[in-house]
Amino acid sequence: MANDVLNTKQKAIATVASYAARGDQAGLRQALIEGLDAGVTVNEFKEILVQAYAYCGFPRSLNALSTLMKVEEERGNKDEQGKLPSAKPQGNSLDYGTENQTKLVGALVQGALFEFAPAIDEYLKAHLFGDIFARDNVDWQTRELATIAMLASINGVDSQLNSHINVGKYNGLTDDQVAAILDIASQTGAQNVLFGFGQDNEAYARCFTGKSYLQPLTNGGVNMANVTFEPKCRNNWHIHHKSGQILLVVSGRGYYQEWGKPAQELKAGDVVNIPEGVKHWHGAAKDSWFTHIAASVPVEGGSTEWLEVVSDEEYYKLK
Repeated sequence: MANDVLNTKQKAIATVASYAARGDQAGLRQALIEGLDAGVTVNEFKEILVQAYAYCGFPRSLNALSTLMKVEEERGNKDEQGKLPSAKPQGNSLDYGTENQTKLVGALVQGALFEFAPAIDEYLKAHLFGDIFARDNVDWQTRELATIAMLASINGVDSQLNSHINVGKYNGLTDDQVAAILDIASQTGAQNVLFGFGQDNEAYARCFTGKSYLQPLTNGGVNMANVTFEPKCRNNWHIHHKSGQILLVVSGRGYYQEWGKPAQELKAGDVVNIPEGVKHWHGAAKDSWFTHIAASVPVEGGSTEWLEVVSDEEYYKLK
């Protein structure tokens, strides 16, 4: 999707912003190289990585800027530097930031939280919107694209992510472009699969809706394999006969459901004990990659009975 609705520079900036937010310097380094090769300027990347501190903290921003500096040194500092921002507007940053924030959002931002802690309201308006968003060598749509990618790469910030999705759309991003940004953020997370992707799970592709990857971890005794699901991917309803299975959730967000029971949301650290003979399915949430280790003890005569698909109607009721 990202290749269809985001241009090359937008895709590069979203990828860099996501890796910076995750603190993944190896992924960031490669994304920076690809982005510079695609025509993103050094100063554009500097702006995005400086902005990262407002959403991800100084450590993430400083580390990311250090990686950019090292990449530039390795490349002989020959990449296009790009435009610098215009001179900062005269006047009070709080007043100017309030004006910028109101234009960006489409309405004056206020509420109980800002009355409870007026200092954070002042910092947001004066510094984030009066200083950072006043730097005009990166436009507001691009800054929001980067912000969405950053927030989509951080756990526990759903409210802020949804707010910035709305702001991004107000500033010209389409629904398809937002979906592509979220997909990029999911993919950067998938690159951190602890045991690696392995290979396309072709042998069981007919038993899955969507694409999955299989990395065997043992070659005897207990059967263990790392299984990675792309967003929206899930396996069919199935039953393990004569032996159960244990799922150890490694990363991402997904679901496990037994027949006749509500689906159970899964996150890293969760453990699922699947009894022998129980009809069930498991897989990724629609907006997240998902990885678990599947473990079982081989039993003579044991088998897996694959059944019907988990319908879109059932699946898309899940959040």
